[in-house]
Amino acid sequence: MTDYGHDLVFGAFLTPQNRDAQSPVRLAQSAEAAGLDLVTFQDHPYQPGFLDTWTLLSWVAARTERVTVSGNVLNLPLRPPAVLARAAASLDLLSQGRFALGIGAGGFWDAIEAMGAQRLTPGESVTALEEGLEIIRGIWDAGERGILRVDGAHHRVDGAKRGPAPAHDIPVWLGAYGPRMLRLVARKADGWLPSLSYLKDGDLKRGNAIIDEAAAEAGRDPAQVRRLLNVMGEIGPASQGLLRGPAAQWVEELTALALEDGIGTFILASDDPAALQTFGAEIAPAVRESVARERDRAGTAPASSRRGSAAVALRRPGIDYAKVPADLAADAVEPGDRAYGSVRHNYLRSGSPGLLLRPRSTGQVVGALGYALSQDVPLAVRSGGHGISGRSTNDGGIVLDVGALNAVEVVDPRTRRVRLGAGATWGEVAEALAPRGWAISSGDFGGVGVGGLATTGGIGFLGRRFGLTIDHVVAAEVVAADGRVLRASAQENPDLFWGLRGAGGNLGVVTWVEIEAMELGDVVFSQMTLDARDTSGLLQRWGAAVEAAPRELTSFLILSPARRGRNPVAQLMTVYAGDDTAAAVRELELLAAAGPLLDHRGYVLPYSGVVRPEERHHTGGGDPAVRSGLVTHLDEDVSRAFAMAAHSGTPYFLQIRATGGAAHDLAPDATAYPHRHQNFALTAMAASQSSLNALWDAEVAPHTDGLYLSFDTDTRPERLRDAFGDAGLTRLRHLKRAYDPANVFRANFPISPADS
Repeated sequence: MTDYGHDLVFGAFLTPQNRDAQSPVRLAQSAEAAGLDLVTFQDHPYQPGFLDTWTLLSWVAARTERVTVSGNVLNLPLRPPAVLARAAASLDLLSQGRFALGIGAGGFWDAIEAMGAQRLTPGESVTALEEGLEIIRGIWDAGERGILRVDGAHHRVDGAKRGPAPAHDIPVWLGAYGPRMLRLVARKADGWLPSLSYLKDGDLKRGNAIIDEAAAEAGRDPAQVRRLLNVMGEIGPASQGLLRGPAAQWVEELTALALEDGIGTFILASDDPAALQTFGAEIAPAVRESVARERDRAGTAPASSRRGSAAVALRRPGIDYAKVPADLAADAVEPGDRAYGSVRHNYLRSGSPGLLLRPRSTGQVVGALGYALSQDVPLAVRSGGHGISGRSTNDGGIVLDVGALNAVEVVDPRTRRVRLGAGATWGEVAEALAPRGWAISSGDFGGVGVGGLATTGGIGFLGRRFGLTIDHVVAAEVVAADGRVLRASAQENPDLFWGLRGAGGNLGVVTWVEIEAMELGDVVFSQMTLDARDTSGLLQRWGAAVEAAPRELTSFLILSPARRGRNPVAQLMTVYAGDDTAAAVRELELLAAAGPLLDHRGYVLPYSGVVRPEERHHTGGGDPAVRSGLVTHLDEDVSRAFAMAAHSGTPYFLQIRATGGAAHDLAPDATAYPHRHQNFALTAMAASQSSLNALWDAEVAPHTDGLYLSFDTDTRPERLRDAFGDAGLTRLRHLKRAYDPANVFRANFPISPADS
């Protein structure tokens, strides 16, 4: 018996005929309604009686909601691999991860040549396919630095830009029959996709043997190659041979193919809606049940838990990979997995974790946390991965990534109460709320995760009008260090609720927060560039204008020091949180008077146009050192100190964010974030922590009053006192004693538990 332990998938293989162009679309919808997982179409671009398969796939993806779509198989000789790669990534993004790439080397060469492609021998076509796969995967690997060059005999790219990254790790299935193609499947593909009607007795066994041997030689576990099969037959009352008979016969024979020949995906070649209905609603569930029963009896390990020798060699000490909970194994990523490069880093930090767990429910978060704590390695928790301090990755440890918990749900339309999954990003939130005319103040970049910002502060473009993000959090769900799932609000666990709003990363894994959104229509968004040669004077004038402005106006300033003969400049990003353009222009003119105006662009647009959805793919960013501080005014002393730091040559990025306004409406002890009188947050970024510390401590820190931890990488203990104040830090230490006495959550500015 050959059973690789793949979860069973059932699909349809449909004809893209164009006599009735909507017929294949209706069949695809019927397949989805029948419960099938996959819809595939032949690809014969030279066939005038067919719709173009790629166009059809795109249309079907838009007209369905759940099924994965794929060519069966796409004709590479007539689809340039670099273009195919971008098209595939685009369709995967548009369908939210519902695309698979079934591809072949080409077979009908007279017709292919007639369409303008070069005729290849069988050997040349295999070489061309391998070259094409290298290009396709290279384009998808948007996280790899540098441009793509592949100098193949049949396909080449010379300096192609990589990207976009697909929404998920697109599986590549090859239609293959000959030994050389089968060995290519073993080395480079995710699946083998033959048609049963083309196979002779024993071909499945012989093909599996070739793939298994070649996979082992390449350091892969054979189970990493899914075995798919196009099946043809007839579902009818009487048995007339293999897959020609009643549903019970199909169940028995497909079960045998799964257990004895390792088939994990069955694709029915039929354009009969009744057959698709029976296959999806009756046969597929029965086969799954039958195979699961036999696997339980045999103790078959799931394919998701198996790795080849090459991947096993990259595993890190201190992690028992065999004990990863079964419900987390399929989505887990470890070194050697193709997805590893896209998830190992965060926005500004390079990482090399030994395992990334990606739970999809609160229950799985509990299981992931329990497993992580049983291992002898560091733990990091990640929501969006955009944090400046960068503690959401590590080296050799476990990352608990809640990115899949990204739902945005309206709980109460009357109060505008919204439940946000901790893994959602603020760009996604803004986009979801915009049609209702709602918004939530949330930083300045759409790629920031909800979980991080909504538990630390949230100095954003709407801050002076609406306050910090944490000021509008009304409830949260958190998994505590001991595995308890707790709800925190003013009524339930109010002490925990207080601490989560400012020091949440120290107290548990937040899975969702509930926030009361604000009513907001269009805003005015302004981008200015000012001459900053009089740096100190510019900062003073800009600061005074911001403080005097109505709360609708929030402005951020990025200071670029003089470099390579260029004068220093200040870039202002300003939001006037209202659609009164006349009032906005008056205030913006006052900001522009802070220094000689070099450029100005203004827009009227929804808040979702300012904080836009961004991709989650992070590649690290040089591991910068960052310091921050809060000040009440940009007076002469503060402005001179910040200007001196800018001109010292140590920082390469400096920013000042306006806070205040509505953020002052809460008492300092209302949340764990206590800074309720300061008007500006200062930030500087440099290559060396020691050099930046020396500069900051000598010149800027004496003028600051508190700091914003999310914008700081100085881990000296005194930073905690700057962040929370004496009373707040004492209270947080007692909370740590109650909720995390073992200091499990210590990766991000750890607060030590109070003594007993």
